[in-house]
Amino acid sequence: MNGRLLVLSPNWLGDAVMALPALAAVQAAWHGPVDVAARPAVGPLFTLVRGVDQIVTLDRGTRSAESLRRAGYAAALLLTNSFQTAWLVRAAGIPERWGYRADGRSWLLTRAVARPLRLHQVDYYRGLTTALGYPGGPEHPQIEAPADRRHEGHALLSAAGWDRVTPLVALAPGAAFGSAKRWPSASYGALASRLAQSRLMPVLIGGPGDRRAGDEVRAAWPGAVVDLIGRTDLPQLAGVLSHCRTLVTNDSGAMHFAAALGLDVVVMFGPTRETETYPRGAGRHAFLKHDVWCRPCMLRECPLTHRCMTGISVEAAHAAVVHR
Repeated sequence: MNGRLLVLSPNWLGDAVMALPALAAVQAAWHGPVDVAARPAVGPLFTLVRGVDQIVTLDRGTRSAESLRRAGYAAALLLTNSFQTAWLVRAAGIPERWGYRADGRSWLLTRAVARPLRLHQVDYYRGLTTALGYPGGPEHPQIEAPADRRHEGHALLSAAGWDRVTPLVALAPGAAFGSAKRWPSASYGALASRLAQSRLMPVLIGGPGDRRAGDEVRAAWPGAVVDLIGRTDLPQLAGVLSHCRTLVTNDSGAMHFAAALGLDVVVMFGPTRETETYPRGAGRHAFLKHDVWCRPCMLRECPLTHRCMTGISVEAAHAAVVHR
């Protein structure tokens, strides 16, 4: 098909990263420009993705439909599951509208595909594009930190206390889903101490919403640490991570972002299903978990003892970093 294609990105960073192989499959076969529409928090991700012609920032008002109508798109691919996004592209007058049957929106789509169950999210998104006639794409998400971002990351790390010599290990103590996904801050603090003893410099990363988690880690480990929580946008974060050897993280958007950059990742899984959201990328990945009868519960907050996360030892996390 010819013309201009609009791809609507998932709203969460981790989901947007896991949708990149599906986007790549469509880009390889589409005859014309491919734009990506995304919420403001996710849009900068696509500056790190090859082949995206324009990034369209969506707002929550009627202006988005009006601007999309003026762009004259031939088709819209919805990598979202919401009724709202289907209504948006219908209101924008886009003649071809493709996506999964979800949220009662099938009547708004011109091609509605049945949703599969219990797949890894990368395969979930690729399943949609395959069903639409766009098979293939890479096996795992891929993003790149260009040279200017790597230089910027180096400068940010240096300004925050890095000596430019000590190997860096990034720590992402936050998680947007809820506190149940978070390995305890005291454990992150103890790990930071162990890393320092191993002559590795901890680097705290995350968005502004992770500030409290970062402060708790700093309280647990008052020693030397590079703290960049809330001080980077996504392109800057890519530059910072390009200088790190490993990321230690909860099941989070940062986990998928780092894996797509090719970083080694050590991840703690508690309430979520690792079979559906484990990181995919060119680096090496270690999954740490403590099996208890109630996991995976998929709850945002733990009503019990949180043993699925507190049972993951600092020693196991440290060994997964230093023995890579």
